[in-house]
Amino acid sequence: MGKPFPGRWSFEHHPWIMVPHDDESEEIVVQKAAQLAWTEWALNKTFYNIDIKGNSVLYILPAATPDARDFSTARFDPALELSKHLQSLFDDVKNIHHKRSGNANLYIRGSRVKAQLKSVPVSLIVLDELEEMVQKNIALVTERTSGQLEKQLLKISTPTVARVGINLAYEASTQDHFFFKCPHCSRFTELFFPDCLIITAEHHADPSVQASHLICKECKHELNHDTKVEWLANGKWVSTFANRMVQGYYINQMYSMTIEPWKLAVAYLKGLTNAVDEQEFFNSKQGLPHEVDGARIKEANILNCIGSFTKTINSSPTHLITMGVDVGAVLDVWIDRWHIDTRYPSIDINLISTPQTIYEGTVQNFSDLDPLMLDYNVRGCVCDANPEKRAALEFANRWYGKVKLCYYVTGMANSKQIREHEEASHGVSVDRTSWLDLSLGRFHRQSISLPRDISQRAKEHLKTPVRVTQRDRSGNTVAKYVTGENDADHLAHSRTYSEIALPLALKVGSAHNTESPI
Repeated sequence: MGKPFPGRWSFEHHPWIMVPHDDESEEIVVQKAAQLAWTEWALNKTFYNIDIKGNSVLYILPAATPDARDFSTARFDPALELSKHLQSLFDDVKNIHHKRSGNANLYIRGSRVKAQLKSVPVSLIVLDELEEMVQKNIALVTERTSGQLEKQLLKISTPTVARVGINLAYEASTQDHFFFKCPHCSRFTELFFPDCLIITAEHHADPSVQASHLICKECKHELNHDTKVEWLANGKWVSTFANRMVQGYYINQMYSMTIEPWKLAVAYLKGLTNAVDEQEFFNSKQGLPHEVDGARIKEANILNCIGSFTKTINSSPTHLITMGVDVGAVLDVWIDRWHIDTRYPSIDINLISTPQTIYEGTVQNFSDLDPLMLDYNVRGCVCDANPEKRAALEFANRWYGKVKLCYYVTGMANSKQIREHEEASHGVSVDRTSWLDLSLGRFHRQSISLPRDISQRAKEHLKTPVRVTQRDRSGNTVAKYVTGENDADHLAHSRTYSEIALPLALKVGSAHNTESPI
């Protein structure tokens, strides 16, 4: 087995994955905390399909580099080193992305490049850490089994927020929880936060925190971590919804044999004063979706920004007007009139300017944008470059110099930089998170004025994006905005495009970084 439990493979230290090994359900969803042996389960299912069934497998990770590379070297190769039988199965293991065993193939791919996910017929698909994948490519991946008589899809991940990614899939499943017989009261129960974790300190650095422990939520008796291997041995999965087609499993780190309860207590206490630690505790330690306070705009934030005016046609040609357009089934439009406070000179024009929203709504076609450009005397407009590239380009050509086509990117060196797109005509690239922070942060800071007749649709769209802060592999804090698959956020993005249009309209270049609204 290797570290931390050397020797032959057994289920002794992670009994919750024994039943899933034999589960032949066509679709299995695992919403889980980190480090609970689910990748080992997926790898065992992979080897079983290749060795015993002769089936090809597609193993998907968030990115080809470094995820697929690291999986091949840190997971696949060590498994072969521990088993001469597995070594004999594969002809060539040097190719990171493709390993062949007779007529069966193992394809290891990242989720971000569509071309890598096409024309790969397989019987088993593993989506490992689905939450971090490019969600729009998931449907393409699942089609790889459509021509197979025998097929199975495994979705595994820690969650982020509700109704997004793995949680959306898990909510539609049987939602099985792992129950065990309490060694004190003999009732079947489960470990669940906060009912089963007693925290014995108020600060994570207090040595008394090491007395924190687990209890049975039925009889309140302490559950000894050192004997966990005994009282979990006869555990069983219990379905919340037994008759659903998708099999779902949930488990958290309180079950772990290697993580003492006091370490979970420390993680929780750190989260009381740090949003990143709070998100990490619920997602990675408890396997639960979670939103920190201030992660999304609420109704009260919007109401606090509503003024006494109504939406109106711009009445003065001297006003600075910007427009943002998000492209979907319809075109969502947001138009702002700006007040610039010249008392506070700054190279960041957005920070000394306040928008007054004078129009928000939808139009059907790009040609319908032209009257808005004229009626409102729009100085600068930023339009979503995708998915209607040709129509968007024609619109930009009609309003040459006033309309830019926006491409969202992540990880730009200067996060508020507006960069000319190297390949696309009229194109600009911006850091998605940074500009959403500025645009949506105005509602938290009350630095935007809204008309009293703002639509309910606009309110709902503004309340949809959720800001999630996490740590990357290097321990650095990174943030992103996520939206549920069935939720709409188009007007939140058109508002952001109008924000981006301000420095472009004034031709003042990029702006400085803006602090998080949280």
